[in-house]
Amino acid sequence: MTKTASDNHPGRLLRAARIEQGLTLRALATRLDMPFSTLSKLENGKMAMTYDKLVRLAQGLGLDLGSLVAGAIPAEKPPAALGRRSVSRAGEWQGATTERYTHLYPAGDLLDKMMVPIIIDVKARSIDDVGGLVRHSGEEYLHVLSGAMELHSDLYAPLPLAKGDSVYFDSGMAHAYVLVGDEPCRVLSVCAGPGMQRFAELASRSADPAADDVSGH
Repeated sequence: MTKTASDNHPGRLLRAARIEQGLTLRALATRLDMPFSTLSKLENGKMAMTYDKLVRLAQGLGLDLGSLVAGAIPAEKPPAALGRRSVSRAGEWQGATTERYTHLYPAGDLLDKMMVPIIIDVKARSIDDVGGLVRHSGEEYLHVLSGAMELHSDLYAPLPLAKGDSVYFDSGMAHAYVLVGDEPCRVLSVCAGPGMQRFAELASRSADPAADDVSGH
């Protein structure tokens, strides 16, 4: 039987992993400190499965980020020709928005990227507000485009960052972005590492402007 796009929805894989570990939906929701209704919507593909949500769910289930994504959608063959490019016009990015963050995905149409750029509007004002620290495989480059924020992590004191500042760090270090001040803050985050491309594809394909809850950055 040929698999459809819905068969490959990450929520189905997360549900299978949950059942394999003998966890009920409510038990996993308690473990993740996530509303039961939110987790149910994510499993059934009724809520945007953005990159940061996938990170948090994979972390809660003890799943490897890259393996989870590799299982979600078979890897496409690398392009035969060189010279690929993807032009992203202002205001035309795919993305998802909640009260806690906005994620926009430039170059969402380009498959098999070696790095994944994400434009993030930082809105959370505390670690609790952002939903806790998250970690994932690979490395991350962060550049502040406007406003000010702090990079929180489990290894360093909060790092203040203002417009024009940047930091390159190991994404395996648990981290979160927190807004500082009253001015809106927008950053460019570039993630590289195993599985990053697949997560970006899943996030941009399932993006839903009405999505709520659960944020990692």
